[in-house]
Amino acid sequence: MIKQVRFAVLGLGRLGYIHAKKLALNNDVQLAHVADALEGRAEQVAGELHVAKWSADPSEVFNDPSIDAVIIATPTGTHAEMIKSAAKSGKHIFVEKPVTRTLEEADEVISIVQEHRVHCMVGFMRRFDPAFVDAKKRIQSGEIGKPLLFKGITRDNPIGKYPISPPVEFIKHSGGIFVDLAIHDYDMARFLMGSEVTSVSARGGIYLQPFIEEYQDADQANTYLQFASGAAGDIESSRNSPYGFDLRCEIIGTEGAIQIGAFRNHDLTLLTSKGNQDMIPIFPDRLLDFYSLEMAHFIACIKNNERPSCTEIDGKAALEIAIAATESYRTGREVKLNR
Repeated sequence: MIKQVRFAVLGLGRLGYIHAKKLALNNDVQLAHVADALEGRAEQVAGELHVAKWSADPSEVFNDPSIDAVIIATPTGTHAEMIKSAAKSGKHIFVEKPVTRTLEEADEVISIVQEHRVHCMVGFMRRFDPAFVDAKKRIQSGEIGKPLLFKGITRDNPIGKYPISPPVEFIKHSGGIFVDLAIHDYDMARFLMGSEVTSVSARGGIYLQPFIEEYQDADQANTYLQFASGAAGDIESSRNSPYGFDLRCEIIGTEGAIQIGAFRNHDLTLLTSKGNQDMIPIFPDRLLDFYSLEMAHFIACIKNNERPSCTEIDGKAALEIAIAATESYRTGREVKLNR
């Protein structure tokens, strides 16, 4: 068992910096190295967080035998090579979604991760939201009967003010609304429904930011899913929320429904034929707390040599749905998945 995990964080943008700051404050681990290709960024963060080593070249991290695990929060296009390099150097991997850009890259990554027997966890933080965790337990226990329909809503205001959409440079490299935003709901749909997606139909449009058209993207989209179990999914994804970040979910079953999320206070509501209503308050600052919970899980997996609950396999499954949704949006046709 590793007593104290030595981490390196690769990529010090918004999420990378969040992870680095939380690791620096965690006495159970050591943040030993930070790296970012942007000139001066790694040195700045290292100084602020009192990190001993910093660099602009991630190969320095991979070549350092004292590093046990890496957090990969770099642009999506770099994920595959960084995961492979980390695995080959024997380091455990936490990578922000999506796991890679393509399914071919995902297959390469899965093969190398498994060959070198390192743990790889993909950052789908909603799996660690106590309300979603509780919903999963209730569904598995049969409280709403057989799940029939998953409904998901993610309305984002990424910069908190107008213009609402992310800037051009982000949209250009994001992979599109289905890979960048809706993928969280695709992962959660698999997680809660307990069934694989067999077909995808997606529609969308540009309602606020005309520049998005250049990238064959949308700022508002809907995805319809069919599951192997016979259930269905209906997911709304928007970059146009003028009132802030809005995350809600509902699972309808043969004997009731579970509702997660609300406009003011985030909670879980259980509706059954008995008329019961169970409201479970969760943290007011959703995302930051759940980044901490998912990282605590990853650290425990490394220390105890246990497989993470959200692996490279899950990362590929969600990516496959997102890529199919993108294809459906662009062609107007339903896309079948190889399940």
